[in-house]
Amino acid sequence: MQKIRLKKQKKSIDRKLLIFVLILSGLGLLFIADASAPQALNNFSDQFYFVKQQAVWGFLGIILLFVASRIHYSFWEKMAVPIFAVGVVILALVLLPSVGVKTLGARRWLFIGSISLQPSEFIKLALAMYLAKAIAKKKSTLAYFLPLLLVAGLIIAQPDFGTMIVVSGIGLAQIFISGIKLIPLVGTLLVGGALSLLAILTSDYRKQRVLTYFELTKDPLGSAYHIRQILLALGSGGLLGVGLGQSRQKYLFLPEAATDSIFAVIAEEVGFIGASVIIIIFAMLIYRGFKIAKGAPDTFSQVLAVGITTWIGGQAFLNIAAMTAILPLTGIPFPFFSYGGSALTMVLFATGILLNISKYETKDKTRR
Repeated sequence: MQKIRLKKQKKSIDRKLLIFVLILSGLGLLFIADASAPQALNNFSDQFYFVKQQAVWGFLGIILLFVASRIHYSFWEKMAVPIFAVGVVILALVLLPSVGVKTLGARRWLFIGSISLQPSEFIKLALAMYLAKAIAKKKSTLAYFLPLLLVAGLIIAQPDFGTMIVVSGIGLAQIFISGIKLIPLVGTLLVGGALSLLAILTSDYRKQRVLTYFELTKDPLGSAYHIRQILLALGSGGLLGVGLGQSRQKYLFLPEAATDSIFAVIAEEVGFIGASVIIIIFAMLIYRGFKIAKGAPDTFSQVLAVGITTWIGGQAFLNIAAMTAILPLTGIPFPFFSYGGSALTMVLFATGILLNISKYETKDKTRR
């Protein structure tokens, strides 16, 4: 193992990254309060029900962010294997009928008392840690791909095609920068593409979504209803939007208004310009993340930073692409904005780790 020379630790974390995260988190709470109000009032007689829940998870996530920013990133290298093992176990537990909770035809949640948790959010970070360690230790090619295939298989069994794409993107991005030969990587992409196509063709639900993508005018009150309501929201927003709090689609016309479809409500209310500002903040956050990865002091921190940044950036891109009909509609949360405690807490925790990595940089770019 080569020794590397580290510069003196920075006096503080990457403040620009922290500011972007806090801005997105604050805007997320604002828009959840807005988008969820009709459903919360209808279901719980309290228009602030969902935002109060999200605020609690957000507060916990911010605490975890600052705690993680103070823990040296090398701790996660030591803990990567047990953390990954725990992640795989709880991901598998979801599939057990006596343990996992089935909602809307999928088993994606575990309930601990009155608290619901989504293990697939935890496994994103756990996999990123494990692959970062495997790459740092120069393990065999199988040690990279087998864990990724295992996690992807467990997620698609739930089924959760969108999360499977995100997880695959995290793993493949990390493997790509490992210096692996292109043949195994291209082969994996081809096999993964073939299996994804098979998963679509063997599922009436997924196949219908893809067919709807190519023919939005077909079945406007059935399979095309969701995406048509999204496009109505985007069209209504125009350049400047209808005004904060003035969305019409959130009044139970738009499915999943506070979760997967919240970007449509945002674009309706603040328009193209407001939505573009949010996208620009995401772009700057992603730039900071990859900049941190470039200056990371060793292979583990570099690969982990790439995994975390790809997770946030890739998930944001896929959500926006689905909301604007660039890609077929799929259930992918919008980071920092979509209602969901597990997703918000894990993204903030992962960002804390990224902030800790930002404290260190090296003159010698040779990785160990």
